[in-house]
Amino acid sequence: MLLWLTEYLANFISGFSVFHYLTFRTMVSVMTALGMSLLIGPYVIAKLTDLQIGQTVRDEGPQSHLSKAGTPTMGGALILIVIAMTTLLWGDLSSRHIWVVLAVTLAFGVIGWVDDYLKIARKNSAGLVARWKYFWQTVVGFAAAVFLFTSAELPAETDYIVPFFKNVAIPLGAAGFILVSYLMIVGMSNAVNLTDGLDGLAILPTVMVGAALGLIAYVAGNTEFSAYLQIPYIPGAGELAVFCGALIGAGLGFLWFNTYPAQVFMGDVGALALGAALGVVAIIVRHEIVLLIMGGLFVLETASVIIQVASFKLTGKRIFRMAPIHHHFELKGWPEPKVIVRLWIVTLVLVTVGLSTLKLR
Repeated sequence: MLLWLTEYLANFISGFSVFHYLTFRTMVSVMTALGMSLLIGPYVIAKLTDLQIGQTVRDEGPQSHLSKAGTPTMGGALILIVIAMTTLLWGDLSSRHIWVVLAVTLAFGVIGWVDDYLKIARKNSAGLVARWKYFWQTVVGFAAAVFLFTSAELPAETDYIVPFFKNVAIPLGAAGFILVSYLMIVGMSNAVNLTDGLDGLAILPTVMVGAALGLIAYVAGNTEFSAYLQIPYIPGAGELAVFCGALIGAGLGFLWFNTYPAQVFMGDVGALALGAALGVVAIIVRHEIVLLIMGGLFVLETASVIIQVASFKLTGKRIFRMAPIHHHFELKGWPEPKVIVRLWIVTLVLVTVGLSTLKLR
C-alpha cells in the first residue's frame, strides 16, 4: 500500500523514487517487521499470559522440559501478523506471487491455530486429529499448486530445475508439478513443525533459509542476474524478496523473546505457516532441491522421526534415544543451548552450500 503512495509522491518529491528499488523496499521490509515485532511483542506475551495460553509438555519428553509447562505459546501469531502487515505495506500488491504466498502462509497459520487451541482447551499435546490436520493441509497445498501451474506464464515456471548442472530442466507436466509442489508445501510445513522443539531452534534456521530464498527470488526475477547465473528467469519473482524480508525481520524479532530460556513459544500456528511459506517460495523460484539442501536441518529432523517409527514397528527397537533428533542429543547429555547453537551452525553451513549452487553450474 505504501508503495503506491510513494510512487504518487515521487511525482512531486524525487526522493520518494528510492522506494521503486526492490532492494531498498526489501531492507525497509526487514526493519519494519523487526521494529513491529519488538514493539508489540511484550504486549502479545502479556496478553497470552493473561489468557493462560500456556505450553502443554509431553510427560514422555525430556524431564528438563517439564519446567517449560505454562510458558505462553501461539506466539507464532505475532510472526504472521507482522509478516502480513509488512508485506502489504511494502510489497507490490499487483503481484500474484505475493498473494499466493500470503494466502498459503495464513491458511497454514489457521490450521496451526486450531491445533494449538485444541491442545490448550483439552490440556494435552494431542491437538487437532492428525487426519483432519493433513486433510486441510492437503486442500491448501493442492489449491496453491494448481494455481501456480495454471497461472504460469513461461515453461520455466513449471520445469524441475536440477542444481549443479547447466540447462537441466525436466518438464513435469500438470500432474508432476502439482504433486511435487504439494509435497514441498506440506512436507516443509510439517518438517519445520517437528524442528520446533527447543527454544529458538526452528526460528533462526527459518530466517536463514528465508534470507537465502529472498536472494534467489531477487536474482531469479532479474533478467540480467538470472542470465549471468544461468538460472531460470521467473517474471515477477523478485517481489518475493519483500516477503522474505518481512519473514527475516519478524523472525528475528520473535527470536528476541524466544531465545533460551524462552518467554514465548511459536506453536503450530507459526511453525506450520513458516514451513509452508518456505516451500511455496522455493516452488515459485524453481529451487525446490536447493531448499532441501539449505533446510537440511528440517529434513534431518523429519527423517529421524520416520526412521524411529519404522525401526520400532519393524524390529521393536529404537535407533535414537528419542525423536526428533534434537531430543536424542539432549538425552545424550548435551545442554539445550549447545544443541540449539550447534544445529544453527549446521544450518548456516547448509545455506552456504545451497547458495553456492547458484554459481556452480
